[in-house]
Amino acid sequence: MLVSRAPARFVHFGLTPFNEQEGMMSTVDKTIEVNVPVQVAYNQWTQFEDFPAFMEGITEVRQLDNTHLHWRADIAGKETEWDAEITEQVPDRRIAWHSTSGATNDGMVSFESAGTDKTRVMLHLDYDPQGFVENIGDALGMVSRRVEGDLRRYKALLESRGSETGAWRGRV
Repeated sequence: MLVSRAPARFVHFGLTPFNEQEGMMSTVDKTIEVNVPVQVAYNQWTQFEDFPAFMEGITEVRQLDNTHLHWRADIAGKETEWDAEITEQVPDRRIAWHSTSGATNDGMVSFESAGTDKTRVMLHLDYDPQGFVENIGDALGMVSRRVEGDLRRYKALLESRGSETGAWRGRV
């Protein structure tokens, strides 16, 4: 089951979701339940380089070290790149990040038990659409639908395998 919550505009991780030139950043909040234990769901999410397997438009994620990632994506037919820093990582609980270059975004993914061998995955994303095409797509709910599709593919990937492809259990 995929549930969408009302957008929350707030300050978190010490960041203000506000771009002085553009105004408020856009927000997406999505939740999905996956039929695997919390540890399996969390472990798979730590495999950042596997994200292109379920995230539409993401062509590459390179993990540079324990807290830094380099992303490449095709957004509205335009290739874009950015770097991100993991600001918090608590095994089986949450992972939070913010961009350090390129596309402005920050967010958090949280994991909680939803019963025996079930996990509720909650994703919060703040982002700043760039240019006319991205702003139109944002206004039409394209990012929200893309995130929803990404979570469905993540669920399908995990449930079809029944186990994670790897794990990083460190704390940040």
